[in-house]
Amino acid sequence: MEVSPSLGLVSSLTLLPLVIFLVHVYCTVVLRSERIKRKLRMQGIQGPPPSFLYGNLPEMQKIQLKTLKASGFQAADFIAHDYTSSVFPYFEQWRKEYGSIYTYSTGLRQHLYVNQPELVKEMNQMVSLDLGKPSYLTKRMSPLLGNGIVRSNGLFWAQQRKIVAPEFYMDKVKGMVGLMVESAQPLLKKWEDCIEAQGGIVADVKVDEDLRELSADVISRACFGSSYSKGKQIFSKLRSLQQTFSGQNILFGVPNFGFLPAKKHNKISNLEREVESLIWEAVKERQQECRETSSSEKDLMLLLLEGAVNDQSLGKDASKSFVVDNCKTIYFAGHESTAVAASWCLMLLALHPEWQDGIRKEQAEVFKDGLAICGFTQSSENGDNGDSRSPSSLPTSSICIKRST
Repeated sequence: MEVSPSLGLVSSLTLLPLVIFLVHVYCTVVLRSERIKRKLRMQGIQGPPPSFLYGNLPEMQKIQLKTLKASGFQAADFIAHDYTSSVFPYFEQWRKEYGSIYTYSTGLRQHLYVNQPELVKEMNQMVSLDLGKPSYLTKRMSPLLGNGIVRSNGLFWAQQRKIVAPEFYMDKVKGMVGLMVESAQPLLKKWEDCIEAQGGIVADVKVDEDLRELSADVISRACFGSSYSKGKQIFSKLRSLQQTFSGQNILFGVPNFGFLPAKKHNKISNLEREVESLIWEAVKERQQECRETSSSEKDLMLLLLEGAVNDQSLGKDASKSFVVDNCKTIYFAGHESTAVAASWCLMLLALHPEWQDGIRKEQAEVFKDGLAICGFTQSSENGDNGDSRSPSSLPTSSICIKRST
């Protein structure tokens, strides 16, 4: 049986795109990873040998399961400050085997583990714009963070920081203390009612979700002022977006070359569009409200918009994207992390009743009216506190907050 030359040519041309794609993947993914490992080995940096495609993921799972079985871990009874050896036992094992600096891989991505404080400090002090966030993380996080200050790199990051940073200076944050108190008072009343309903002495209160709602409420009031109810609607959508993303493990998942199931991808895209539309509507409504009432009070989003508009390098469309993306950033940077830190702080207080006694004593001495609304001021030039209610007058409270964060 003879095969015509034309048929063979058609078959070859059909397979050519597939061959080109495979070669491209091999060169950009496999060879790149090997080049990085070779450069690190030349500097004396070793690490656990990876498997093809999956890297050190199988070994990481094996070490974690072995550690859980050996320790008889029970989640309900587990409280430890040395979380790294329990949550990430593979890092601790490799540190003992390969030293304080070693390399490992998750899938086809190469990572460098550094456990030398002085070296980490030196790296953090570098100001080169060539350094930045890894591209594989920033691309995946685009629907969550847009191209805000947390996700951007280089000159665009520096430009955004110049506009955003002044809005979080201490004198600006002091002006938000009243908003925090307004949000916290209903929560305290809710907890008091819960305690009364359970006998008035001891009660079981699930604080996690309450603290998330408190954090979102404070951010909504700060970002959108009188339109904070719309802000809470926005954050509800952002929460849904976050939960949709939580199904995929960005750092340690099996390599999927950035592809998502069509249904999940469509859901993420729809939520992203809804969030962006709601944020911009809220900003425009606040603009209109300020014009009609001639109000000089401006919330965080209006101040960011004003800073972006006044920046000569940003156009109208860029200003809109800047505000929307950084609103997402403020939510994800401040919402979950603040709620978790507050939960951890309450847990530390429960573990150390003597801390509670010290904090109550401080509060009674400093806030004699029982309402902790204050504007902390910095020490004056002669070393005296400008305000008797400065952080230095609350040493136990300050220590507890530091330890929880």
